Amino acid sequence: MDIKPIKTKADYRAVLKEIEGLMTVGANTPEGERLDVLVTLAEAYERRHYPMELPDPIEAIKFRMENLGLKPKDLQPMIGGLNRVYEVLNHTRPLTLSMIRRLHEGLGIPAECLIKPSQHQQAA
Repeated sequence: MDIKPIKTKADYRAVLKEIEGLMTVGANTPEGERLDVLVTLAEAYERRHYPMELPDPIEAIKFRMENLGLKPKDLQPMIGGLNRVYEVLNHTRPLTLSMIRRLHEGLGIPAECLIKPSQHQQAA
């Protein structure tokens, strides 16, 4: 297996092209192992050169609610009374540590995203 580090954009584009060609290979084959290694290299290059900012925690909650078809009342076990849920969703009440834990467990939102201060709280 002849694999080298991705150092330039041209290297990156070449790896992406090769990954595309390997997308249909079977797991536990030499080609499948090559695909795993190339994807790992590409992900490392992307993290270094194209870092992604974590989303606003409230927007992440709303996005997850939409994906799961949840209504504000469905967040009551994680946040508290319905009035508190609306306060959180309207950016008028910050998330507490216990809310963050329950939202992380209940909705699967990464805790590091929920811990981040809301953009609305930073502006205030």
